Amino acid sequence: MTAYWTTHPGPLGDLLLTCDATGALTSLTVPGAPGATGLPAPGTVRDDAPFAEARRELDAYFAGERDRFTLRLAPPPATDFRRRVWAALDEIPYGTTVSYGQLAAAVGVGGPAVRAVGGAIGANPLLIVRPCHRVVGADGSLTGYAGGLERKTWLLGLERTRTAVPAG
Repeated sequence: MTAYWTTHPGPLGDLLLTCDATGALTSLTVPGAPGATGLPAPGTVRDDAPFAEARRELDAYFAGERDRFTLRLAPPPATDFRRRVWAALDEIPYGTTVSYGQLAAAVGVGGPAVRAVGGAIGANPLLIVRPCHRVVGADGSLTGYAGGLERKTWLLGLERTRTAVPAG
């Protein structure tokens, strides 16, 4: 089954997007993310056409005109635990943050399992679209993000700016 890739310029650098033969997004990485070579996987075919909707939604998100994505997603196979964590990420509202502990509670685990939640977040192959940038430390501090803390800060700033209520 053929898989496709493209790059898309944006304020975080050239994003690398991949999709399966049905057009469902399988990954979205940013330059410099761990494991991200900036190159597509061997055997994938360069084709911009399957990514037209992803490009539109990403551009609208970066312009502050979209607060959620409606793309079909097809992440690689994962454990049930990772899938539960990723589903919980999808439920974090735009412009808000949750702690790793809060996310762990949302998937029904606690204590030492919070580290496992962090591992599942770190394995998220769909940066931006699956909003792992909205997870922060227990004290609200910015911690780990595969795209780098500078990009996490930028994404959270974009979302806060767009959800801020004007004074007066």
